[in-house]
Amino acid sequence: MPHQLNKGILLYLHAYILSMLSFNNTEISFSGKSNKDLNRSYWLFKMVSNPTFVSMGKSLTNFAIKMHLPIKGIIKATIFKQFCGGETIEECSKAINELGKYNVGTILDYSVEGKESENDFDACMNETIETVRKAKNDLHIPFCVFKVTGLARFAILEKVSAKIALTSEEHLEYDRIKNRVNAICKTANEAGVPIFIDAEESWIQEAIDTMANQMMVLYNTEKAIVYNTYQLYRKDRLSYLKYSFSLAEKSNYFLGAKLVRGAYMEKERKRAEEKNYPSPIQNTKEDTDKDYDSAIEFCTDNISRIAICAGTHNEKSSMKLAEQMQRKNITTDNKHIYFSQLLGMSDHISFNLANAHYNVAKYVPYGPVNEVLPYLIRRAQENTSVKGQTGRELNLIMKEKERRRKSN
Repeated sequence: MPHQLNKGILLYLHAYILSMLSFNNTEISFSGKSNKDLNRSYWLFKMVSNPTFVSMGKSLTNFAIKMHLPIKGIIKATIFKQFCGGETIEECSKAINELGKYNVGTILDYSVEGKESENDFDACMNETIETVRKAKNDLHIPFCVFKVTGLARFAILEKVSAKIALTSEEHLEYDRIKNRVNAICKTANEAGVPIFIDAEESWIQEAIDTMANQMMVLYNTEKAIVYNTYQLYRKDRLSYLKYSFSLAEKSNYFLGAKLVRGAYMEKERKRAEEKNYPSPIQNTKEDTDKDYDSAIEFCTDNISRIAICAGTHNEKSSMKLAEQMQRKNITTDNKHIYFSQLLGMSDHISFNLANAHYNVAKYVPYGPVNEVLPYLIRRAQENTSVKGQTGRELNLIMKEKERRRKSN
C-alpha cells in the first residue's frame, strides 16, 4: 500500500508539473543570463537574421583567418561566446557550472572538423577520451559525444557504406578506425558515462550504424552506454529505429537512441539530384515532424529497454514528449529520458524543462577558435535558414528585456 501511495503522489505531481510547464516563461528561460549577455544575444541574433550579412560575414571571416588578421578576439567575444563553452575542456568549466546551477547538464562536444591525417584522428580520439574522464568526476556532465568523421577519413566510410572492396592498406586503416571507436566506448563503459555517436551524411551512415550497433552489443548489456543517432528527416529512419530495437531485444542489450531531425538537408538533396537517385530526405517538414513524434512514441512505449535523448529545438515535440511521459506514468527524473538543445539556442525549452525537474542537457561545443569556425558558421546559417527560428529567439529576448525593464 505505501508503494502504491507514493506512486500515486508522484503521478499527481507529474500531472501538476506538466500543467504548469510553459516555454513562454522568459524569466526562467534567461535566468542564467545577465543584462549584458542578453544584449549580446539580441544583437547577434539580429545580425544572423540577415542572410546577406551571414553570407558576407562567412567570406570575410575566412579571408581574415587566411590572411592571419587579428580577428580572433572579436569572434571569441561574440559568436564563439554565444555557441561555445571555451577553447579547452578546462575553459568549459565556467559554462558547465553555470548551467549546472539551473539543473541543466552539459554534453561536451569537441567540435574541431575537417582533419584528414592519422595523427589528427588519434588526437581527436584522445581528446574525446579526456571528455569522458572529465564527465566521470562531474555530475553536471551526463553524456559525451563524438563524430566518427573526427576519427576517420570520409572516403573510407563512404567506401565501406557503399560495400566497395577495400584495398589491403584500407583494411588496415579501417581497423584503426574501429579501434578508435572501441577505445572511446570502452573508456565510457568503464567510467559509466553514456556516449553519443553522432549521425552524419546518409552515404557514410551505414558504416557508422554498423560500428554503433557493434558497440551497443559490447557495452549496453547492463544499461545504455552507447547511443546511436537517428535523423528523422530521413524517410527510412523510423523503420531503422524499430529494426535497431529488434536487434537489441534479440541480443538482450539496451538501445541508446538520440533522436534528432537532421542537419544536412540541402546537402543531401543536392547530392541525390546530382547523382540521380531518390532523395533520402522527407518530402515535407510535416512528414519529418510526424516521424519524429512517432519515434518518441515508440521509444516511450518501450522505455524499459530504450534510453533516449530528444535532441530538438521544436517546442511541440518537446511538449509532446513531456505529455507522453505523464500519460504513460514515466516520472520526470527517469534516467532513460533526456531533452537536449544546443548551447546558445532554445533556452526557453531547456531552462523551463529543467525548472520543471525534467532531465535536460545542453550540447557545449569547444575547441580552438580558428578550428571550430566551420561549426560557428553552420550555427549562423542555421539560424538564418530555419524558418522562424531567429525570429523566435529575438522575440523571446525582447520580451525578457521588456520584463526586466518594467521590474526595475
